[in-house]
Amino acid sequence: QVQLVESGGGLVQAGGSLRLSCAASTRTFRNYFMAWFRQAPGKERESVARVSWSGGNTYYADSVKGRFTISRDNAKNTVDLQMNSLKPEDTAVYYCAADPTDSRSYEYWGQGTQVTVSS
Repeated sequence: QVQLVESGGGLVQAGGSLRLSCAASTRTFRNYFMAWFRQAPGKERESVARVSWSGGNTYYADSVKGRFTISRDNAKNTVDLQMNSLKPEDTAVYYCAADPTDSRSYEYWGQGTQVTVSS
């Protein structure tokens, strides 16, 4: 079992920045691919960013490339999402997720944190 707890959401003006953090309760954090997903009202959940087990490889949705950065610290069992140049369309509930193999269906999920970007 892996428990994930997100923090760092909030309200920000367009063009601003936020940093989300996710803390994982597992002794085998380095064995999990980590990801951030988001779900806006009336829309399907989408993958925003993913990072490999060692942190050496990262993957981003086209909509956030160049603005968002995912990073992990395997010593602290955390994964962060730095979000810059935020847009109103980035408004959503953001979820941290973990999976052993980066499968289509991530196994473990956090409770989500709200990010609201005002225009």
